[in-house]
Amino acid sequence: MIWKTIIDIALANERGKNTMAEHLGIEFTAVGEDYLVARMPVDHRTLQPIGIMHGGASCALAETVGSTAANFCVDITTHYCVGLDINTNHIRSMREGYVWATAKPFHLGRTTQVWEIDIRNAAEQRVSINRLTMAVLAR
Repeated sequence: MIWKTIIDIALANERGKNTMAEHLGIEFTAVGEDYLVARMPVDHRTLQPIGIMHGGASCALAETVGSTAANFCVDITTHYCVGLDINTNHIRSMREGYVWATAKPFHLGRTTQVWEIDIRNAAEQRVSINRLTMAVLAR
């Protein structure tokens, strides 16, 4: 198990209150031994003018699930994680429904973490692939 801080869905969702995650409708739905999943609606909050999901919304979802997972992989009494870099490749467009993002670590180091975030639609088709690098900082 990768988690250094006790993790549950209710706590992950509580941390998102009054943030961009709440504004975009992002909610955490599942946690496993080495992954965290969140979903986001594709609606008026996440569309671009031509009617498809905004690429920035994909990035916001990826950074939300990846950084939340990262912060559960450190002792939050002594450390916290912040984003250093995100890379997103858009594979498929979405017009409506939900997308689900699954974050899994590539690397959990003392000073950095690297996460893979796979975003898929309800039919399990890949919407985007994302790589998020996090800095691990002392409090």
